[in-house]
Amino acid sequence: MHPSSGPEGPSPVLPELRPPDPDDVYPAASAQDDRDEQLPQKPLPPPHGRLWVQLGLLGLTLATTTFVGGCHYHFFTIDLATAAMEPPPPDFGDVFFYLRGLWYSLTILAILGCHEMGHYVACLRYGVLATRPYFLPAPIFLTGTLGAFIRIKSRIPNNTALFDIGIAGPIAGFVVALPALFLGLMLSRVDRLPAESSGLIELGEPLLFRFAAWIIWGDVADGYSINMHPMAFAAWFGLLATALNLFPIAQLDGGHISYAVLGARSTIVTLVMVGVAILLATVSSSWIAWTILLLVMIVTLGPKHPPTLDDDDPIDRPRLILAAVAMVILVLCFTPAPIGEFIAPGP
Repeated sequence: MHPSSGPEGPSPVLPELRPPDPDDVYPAASAQDDRDEQLPQKPLPPPHGRLWVQLGLLGLTLATTTFVGGCHYHFFTIDLATAAMEPPPPDFGDVFFYLRGLWYSLTILAILGCHEMGHYVACLRYGVLATRPYFLPAPIFLTGTLGAFIRIKSRIPNNTALFDIGIAGPIAGFVVALPALFLGLMLSRVDRLPAESSGLIELGEPLLFRFAAWIIWGDVADGYSINMHPMAFAAWFGLLATALNLFPIAQLDGGHISYAVLGARSTIVTLVMVGVAILLATVSSSWIAWTILLLVMIVTLGPKHPPTLDDDDPIDRPRLILAAVAMVILVLCFTPAPIGEFIAPGP
């Protein structure tokens, strides 16, 4: 800082300067700022996903699962003893065909939706940015859907948050699937098995399914089988989806739980379970597609689980107990051969 004048007048070294005029200071920068303000600004995507996309996918999935559910109900009304014969085709022009399809569609959407909302609500609790659920419609006769997912957009703060986010989905879906299983089996019936088995498939029965069927129907006599109501089939599919998600592999729900409990050692568990998945694909062809998708995920994202912001935060004892409960749920919901060819009983 210097004086502009002294006792003898203006300084001979530094001449007196006029105050700066705002109209002519940095004209180039001001012009650039004006041009920047005139450029259209690209809006940021909504933090929780585009609602119209999510609702559109939900509507499409409701349509595909209702159509599949209508077919399931149509074949449910046919006695298994005559199912191998030429059954009458469904009446797709009958409104009741679609209303009856809701038995399956609403049940499976409730199971999948609660599963994903469990993840989403847990993310909100810990301040983790995530989208609302995206449902996946599919023209697959057996299920009508490939499931649902949410996308997590920010880092997870610590292992406690990772554990809670990972386990919240399977627990929420299981809580819905369990009563649906018992109610669906109560709506089912026992039919005599046909002598001719061409065109029929057999569903693998998880331990929990067998236990529920035994409670409701007791010991089914040889030559008979449970003809599953569409709600029971939706519950069966929900149990299978729960088991698949609880596999302790990479970024599946079970992988989140495994990393929260074991840390970096969970990579070894991932590699072992990938080997188990490949082995399952040799046991039953129904595992082939899932195993291929799993291998693509491992090759694309790697076998290592991404770290949290604070990996030094250990989970507490109640959560360790809950992790063991999750593994029990995996065992109860798992079947080594989900779909197979039906083999008629011998004479």
